Amino acid sequence: MSRLSFWITAFASLSVGHPVADCSSKPAAFFLAGDSTTAVDGGWGNGLLAPLKSPAWGVNIGKSGATTASYSAGGYWANITKHLRDNVAKYDSYVTISFGHNDQKSTSGVTLEAFQANLVKFANEVKSLGGTPLLTTSLTRRVFPSNQDHNATDSLHDQRLAAIAAAKATGSTVIDLNEASLKYVNAIGKTAAQEYNYGDDKKDTTHLNPHGEVVFGRMVADLIIREKPCLEKYFTPDKNLSDAIWNNQPA
Repeated sequence: MSRLSFWITAFASLSVGHPVADCSSKPAAFFLAGDSTTAVDGGWGNGLLAPLKSPAWGVNIGKSGATTASYSAGGYWANITKHLRDNVAKYDSYVTISFGHNDQKSTSGVTLEAFQANLVKFANEVKSLGGTPLLTTSLTRRVFPSNQDHNATDSLHDQRLAAIAAAKATGSTVIDLNEASLKYVNAIGKTAAQEYNYGDDKKDTTHLNPHGEVVFGRMVADLIIREKPCLEKYFTPDKNLSDAIWNNQPA
């Protein structure tokens, strides 16, 4: 998608799906719930929060290794809901909810049906507390089959569909990071995509190095702005980075 097409879509949403009257007079706050692909040190979360402009703010409550079940059992979801209770009166509060990498493992104890049900529960609780859930599909892995340098494995397809279904069931917004990130890494190809890999040896194709955090954090920010145009004023723009992403260029 070209940069021009991206913003045409955004403004169309503003006029049709997200009227100006929906804008809150309160500044925005973002609370990030997710696994290690959101969390500090390897996730996109801090890359999303870094360009926020005061009085907007946010906190990354991603947890490495978390499933939707363990995130709740470990008290991390309670931390999200505490932030909502403490801040919804003064801030237009958004919760990104992004899981799947660990839920899909055979050892997780979380079936696909339970995964979707947990996302529904999270979204409904956010709404009941006065916040806005943003069901964020999983960041793609940057794994390419042999001799297929522009065809990354779509390993989170079912989890993406479950998140979309959970959003539909709860009337929540979808931030389709999985679709956008998969299209992007396929467009730029294996060599360029693996420049974002975590670790000195760049062999970790799931997590992000510091530059990858910036790139995919910007991707999430742009996707949020597309769905919620009123929030654009709270993000410091990075035209060069956004142009590279949406014109399928290595960033």
